[in-house]
Amino acid sequence: MTPACPEVPMFQINPLPAQLASTLVERALLAEPAVVGHFRLMGFPDGGIQPQIESGRIAGTAVTLALPGADSALLHHVASTLRPGDVLVIDRLGDKTHACLGGGVAFALKQRGIAGIVIDGPAADPAELREHGVPIWSRGLSAITTRTYAVGGAFNIPVSIGGAVVQPGDLVIADEGGIVFIPPAEASNDVERAIRMIEGERQGMGLIADGKPLGALSGATALVEKAVAPAG
Repeated sequence: MTPACPEVPMFQINPLPAQLASTLVERALLAEPAVVGHFRLMGFPDGGIQPQIESGRIAGTAVTLALPGADSALLHHVASTLRPGDVLVIDRLGDKTHACLGGGVAFALKQRGIAGIVIDGPAADPAELREHGVPIWSRGLSAITTRTYAVGGAFNIPVSIGGAVVQPGDLVIADEGGIVFIPPAEASNDVERAIRMIEGERQGMGLIADGKPLGALSGATALVEKAVAPAG
């Protein structure tokens, strides 16, 4: 006789992660994801996840959610638990058809004071999203929405967003140029390194404006000349 399979809970609901220090988040607002991309290789979702409203750069603590298919019951359930400064990161588990979030849910999340939303899937109601002003990144838009079926889902587990692994509590930085997720232990060093690079780039622009060749500034000219120098 085959033993009965153990029951598996449809929902997994874990505690909220500790929020990142406000001083770190404030500094992170000065760090462009595209600059972090000069030295960091992991934590970047693919470019198909794009901003749906003009909102500038956001930074905050990742709170993660995994939602299956056409079901958004868990999103509605946990919406009231989010905190000011959180960034809700939603893994749609491969579903790119159903929009799990539109105007009504965005309005409810705005009341919680969240910093923004990142969805590996579509959103809905673009006019309402703009009206409510909640910064949101998603895989475009869809008129086909989820329902509250209560099929299942998980809250605050590791998720995959556009190929990037996101842990609850990670630092999220997002702007019109991209998104990066950084583990807390690495966040401060990466943020400060990016800020230094941005400051150096601004100084370099001044030198270029004064006639300094780009290749000389970046070191590329020296590398090329060394590579093409005749032997002997």
